[in-house]
Amino acid sequence: MVFGWIDEQAEARRRAGLVRVLRPRPADSPLLDLASNDYLGLSRHPEVTEGAAAAARRWGGGSTGSRLVTGSTELHAELERALAAFCGFEAALVFSSGYAANLAAVTALGPHGSLIVSDAGNHASLIDGCRLARGETQVVSHADPEAVRKALGTRRGAAIVVSDTVFSVDGDRAPLTELAAACREYGAGLVVDDAHGLGVLGDGGRGAPYAAGLAGAGDVVATATLSKSLGSQGGVVLGPARVIEHLVNAARTFIFDTGLAPAAAGAALAALRLLEREPERAARAREVAAELHARLTAAGLEAVRPDAAVVSVRAPSPERAVRWAADCRSAGLAVGCFRPPSVPDGISRLRLTARADLSGAEIERAVRVIGETRP
Repeated sequence: MVFGWIDEQAEARRRAGLVRVLRPRPADSPLLDLASNDYLGLSRHPEVTEGAAAAARRWGGGSTGSRLVTGSTELHAELERALAAFCGFEAALVFSSGYAANLAAVTALGPHGSLIVSDAGNHASLIDGCRLARGETQVVSHADPEAVRKALGTRRGAAIVVSDTVFSVDGDRAPLTELAAACREYGAGLVVDDAHGLGVLGDGGRGAPYAAGLAGAGDVVATATLSKSLGSQGGVVLGPARVIEHLVNAARTFIFDTGLAPAAAGAALAALRLLEREPERAARAREVAAELHARLTAAGLEAVRPDAAVVSVRAPSPERAVRWAADCRSAGLAVGCFRPPSVPDGISRLRLTARADLSGAEIERAVRVIGETRP
């Protein structure tokens, strides 16, 4: 039977409680949303949606081609300049997604003969970048600068260390200062994914590298997504101008992919300008996360202390995590549900995302629902 192995894998997923399904949401959902990554509550902000609409009216519905052919507009260039200036880097390059940006950074900066040192807790896009890169990858224990040092000491030559700045499962923060010190001891570059730091950490949301004093350094490259705090879609690589020029010439997910749609670029630029005007949104997202954690732990739940805007609540098993999330949904609350193989430690959990626009009453309601539906 053609593709017969698919049925075997489907049955194995069902037995393990790991079946995933698409759940289209309506335009106006009645659910209280603690599942999305809209940390600053900007995806529906009038200035952001008008930024998208105005860009589509002016530039069209699509970018019409790859960035090197017809897919680069003046709007893309403006967005890149604004992102670089805001985050404190020399230059920036915008991609169609954060996933594509991570693939580009790791594959283009980890060529044949190089060493790539990757944190065991890294996001799937960084892992896939390591798999596609021609360099040799060594996976080291989570958030462990000494393990990074040992790996770098195993060989000489070109090397990069790859890490999330804020890990998406538990919301814990990478020891960026220590990682940078380890890299500098061995002449390695540091490549960090700031998807969950941009808009939340650093002065006015300028990101984790900025907060760690690493933004603009000649040996540091950061990636980020435009789909979380900025409420749009797309990705960006930030770094020294010569690194960005190298990506333009060597990164396959830049060269061969259609450019970011103008509407997404317009929305991201509008969100960035709004954040520059209202930097308190970043602090508010962190405050909401801290309050969620405090209330959940006070209610006797096992929640991980957040370093940014992700709050993780441990569940007894994959099956019970799925049931818990479903019961929350039935009670009017949308939460994330992370379970193997999405979690490297094999521990299932509910994943809550704090939003800067959540009210005190909404926080209280969310904690009450989670507590009342616990397995």
